[in-house]
Formats: sequence, structure tokens, C-alpha cells
Amino acid sequence: MTNTTTETRANVVSTSDLIGDSVVNRAGENLGKIEELMLDLEKGRVAYAVLTFGGFLGMGEKLFAIPFEALKLDANRQHFTLDVDKDRLKNAPGFDKAHPPKVADRTWGAEIYKYYGLKPYWQA
Repeated sequence: MTNTTTETRANVVSTSDLIGDSVVNRAGENLGKIEELMLDLEKGRVAYAVLTFGGFLGMGEKLFAIPFEALKLDANRQHFTLDVDKDRLKNAPGFDKAHPPKVADRTWGAEIYKYYGLKPYWQA
């Protein structure tokens, strides 16, 4: 019998399977976890992942929009790797749940992609 809620096929994964996955850097330091995946319905792709970082028991957590292509899923699907050190992430443009960014604003999105050294997918 097939479990349709967590079924995985070559490079196709349920978003619910990714929510809560940990994110580490190349040094193995914990950078947080995937809180949400934001979809660009017009382009039909994942625009970015929302990463939680810092805080204690959900208090004082900072959220970061990370271009999805900046995240690499490890071969055993244990965690994602983001090639930034903790200090760079701490200084990245972030937001809190009470003040989310205007995610449809391409100017805001372009700044996020630029911060991580990537060309925005909508400009490709």
C-alpha cells in the first residue's frame, strides 16, 4: 500500500516533508529550520524558504527569506545546507512574524537574492 502523504519520487517531495527540516552551514553549525516554503504561483516554482533562526522557545526568533536554490538537500535527506556562516546570517535582511515582508515586491526579492549572491529566478 502506498503512503500518499509522504510519497517521494525522483526529485519530487511533499512540502510538508520539508517543513521543520534543519539547516546547517558547511561547518556543520545549526542555522535554524525551514518554517515555510513560499510559492510563486505565476512562475510555478518555490520562490524562497522561510528560515527561523535564534530565539528561545519561539521567542525572539528572526525569520529569513532564503532563495530556495541557495539550499542544498543532503544525500540522505537529513538536513539542508546553506553556504553562509552564522554571522552573515545574523546580519542578513530578516523579519518577524508580526511584520512580514511584501513578498510580491520584486525589488525586495531582488535584494534577498543579491545578498546570497544569486540572480533572481524571474530575471533569468
